[in-house]
Amino acid sequence: MKPILVTAALPYANGPVHIGHLAGCFIPADVFVRYLRLKGEDVKFVCGSDEHGVPITLKARKEGLSPQEIVDRYHEIMKKSFADFGISFDIYSRTSAKEHHRTAAGFFKTLYDKGAFTEQSTEQYYDEEAGQFLADRYIEGTCPKCGNENAYGDQCENCGTSLSPSELINPRSKLSGATPVLRKTKHWFLPLNDYAPWLKEWILVQHKNDWKPNVYGQCKSWLEGGDGLQPRAMTRDLDWGVKVPLPDTEGKVLYVWFDAPIGYISATRELLPTNWEHYWKNPESRLIHFIGKDNIVFHCIIFPAILKAHGGYVLPENVPANEFLNLEGEKISTSRNWAVWLHEYLQEFPGKEDVLRYVLIATAPETKDNDFTWKDFQARNNNELVAILGNFINRTLVLTKNYFEGAVPSAAAVNNDDKKVLAYADEACDSISRSLDRYRQREALASMMDVARAGNKYLADNEPWKLIKTDVERTAAILNTALELSARLAHLMQPFLPNTANKLYYMLQTTSVGWDFKSETPLLNPGHILGEVNLLFDKIEDDAIIEQVEKLKTAAAMNEEISKIENSENGIDPAKPETTFDEFMKMDIRTGTILEAERVPKTDKLLKLTIDTGLDKRTVVSGIAEYYNPEDILGKQVTILVNLQPRKIKGIESQGMILMAEDTDGKLCFVSPVDAMGNGSVVR
Repeated sequence: MKPILVTAALPYANGPVHIGHLAGCFIPADVFVRYLRLKGEDVKFVCGSDEHGVPITLKARKEGLSPQEIVDRYHEIMKKSFADFGISFDIYSRTSAKEHHRTAAGFFKTLYDKGAFTEQSTEQYYDEEAGQFLADRYIEGTCPKCGNENAYGDQCENCGTSLSPSELINPRSKLSGATPVLRKTKHWFLPLNDYAPWLKEWILVQHKNDWKPNVYGQCKSWLEGGDGLQPRAMTRDLDWGVKVPLPDTEGKVLYVWFDAPIGYISATRELLPTNWEHYWKNPESRLIHFIGKDNIVFHCIIFPAILKAHGGYVLPENVPANEFLNLEGEKISTSRNWAVWLHEYLQEFPGKEDVLRYVLIATAPETKDNDFTWKDFQARNNNELVAILGNFINRTLVLTKNYFEGAVPSAAAVNNDDKKVLAYADEACDSISRSLDRYRQREALASMMDVARAGNKYLADNEPWKLIKTDVERTAAILNTALELSARLAHLMQPFLPNTANKLYYMLQTTSVGWDFKSETPLLNPGHILGEVNLLFDKIEDDAIIEQVEKLKTAAAMNEEISKIENSENGIDPAKPETTFDEFMKMDIRTGTILEAERVPKTDKLLKLTIDTGLDKRTVVSGIAEYYNPEDILGKQVTILVNLQPRKIKGIESQGMILMAEDTDGKLCFVSPVDAMGNGSVVR
């Protein structure tokens, strides 16, 4: 049996997990691993937090914390979210672990000793105000390809072009906003150009037909486009990361894309201290990386070149990368809070982990970007999980309870039609296997749901609720067949809907069998007693969906001004377009006093305020909980826009908006009169 190592891309520990992460690699990897385990394969599933990227240091600087405090916070949030959601890692480690530092530093030293690097002194951007060299992500400027004014020093996220800082037009430091200057610094480069012939043979010839077209195409454009591969620095001038294990290298760390993929190796060593080489150095081992499309180059070109330079390690057999998932027609943006966060979903939709799994698999961006909408989420739950899968199971078990006292009835009167529907389930099992082996999980999920559709049609065609009046023996055979089909559905849904499968197994009072079970052997025998019958899924009502949509709108409104500030060169929000005096006079802004304040449950940013406006006492929901405790603002006089159209936020009708000032660091402050004013005083 060949050992199989499956990895999911290490997420940056600078924020929680959102649905884009789940759809991109974590659910696809989990489905595949669960399938392999059912087949009895020797498989390990490893992942961990990537804690050394520049985004970590940017987040720490913004919040006034140390990088270690940032990664400690988000590592625990992500680890718990994955566990609560049911992503079945064998280990979820982190790159700040001592084992990882030892492994990554040792890897670098081996390559250095073998002469794999070239040492170069190059000119690199330096921020004179901040007093430090700037990593690629500390530099922003105008993209030379598409004109995006906020391209990073290593990539333009607008057009996807890979860049170097020297290519940016009008570069600026993200630390101070100043124009950086060029200074000499020494680094160690991996000459990727030397590996180009081998990479072309390995990828463009050997994997031409088995890698996904989006992966193969992106690699091909890198290997054959422009000037081809160029040497790439494997070190950076930073004080956060794995230290370069050479003398006189103070202030230098390993490049995050040298460091991070080695996290797969260090996590495996942590999991299996004495047996890790069975998965990494065994020529028979299969290595499979599940990633998003933004990581293709690093996993298909740079990391394999590093492994090749080191020697002795297996190379990835496949890198099934998904495209991006958008949200309500817009790109997911963590900075704008335009996201569905996993830890919040688990709080707001308890017990519905499999609903989100189902929707994200059914809409997975396997070949092109796709869109998640809350309306589609509701429709797929209500019209597919409830009305098709749940309906078939519920009808079968309830009829068995009613007609045969909850015992599996006799199969004595089974006919060819009954055998055909069970044969269809066997064919679906084979079809699902073929799809999963080719990383086509949407296709596999559709095959599973088609079995549930066939079950509903089978019951509708045979009408056991009518036949029970005239032919009990035939009714018994029909329900025996429907129960057997239910057991096979429990089996087929295990990789996709593991919680639901376990729930159904409990109702059937049976357990999981291996994936390749013999179809001629019944999973349920006559006389077997069923358990308590419960609904597998319940409907999601409109109110829950409206609440989520309003939550996104609130996030967008709250972050619009922040986004403008971040996009301005000087950090100050640019002046808005001119407006007329008449338009301004339509706004009724008055003074008011906060009478009551409390946190809105299941949110981090919202407070529910009761404000005396002089006109009335009204409720306002405000996103200020990050900066103010409820008890500290009681009696505070504020300014409030009283004629803003009311809208529901988290199910609470908000009747106005208090005015806040926001500085360039994002801190909010009340706009209040200097002297006490009567409530209802008009601001002109």
